[in-house]
Amino acid sequence: MKVYWEERRKGQRLVLDNESGQREELGGVRETKQGYDAFAKTFGYDPGRAMKGIPTMNDAKEFVESFSPWEMFDAHDVTVEPDLKPPFLSE
Repeated sequence: MKVYWEERRKGQRLVLDNESGQREELGGVRETKQGYDAFAKTFGYDPGRAMKGIPTMNDAKEFVESFSPWEMFDAHDVTVEPDLKPPFLSE
């Protein structure tokens, strides 16, 4: 399994990609006029997993990663790849 950040039009998404080609969006960051908004995916409602107005993209990404959302998919021993991937284009 791989976990990596992927470019999007106004920000980035954290993606889990397993060996069979299934992709799960784990969270994201988007740029706004007030800074960066970030969210980490959950199975239920949890308002603490989203935050607005984070000053930098790196701080926002750290916020998302701090929740280890990949663990919801039994990916416990993975690390986030350091390279930003281009947007995913489905075939």
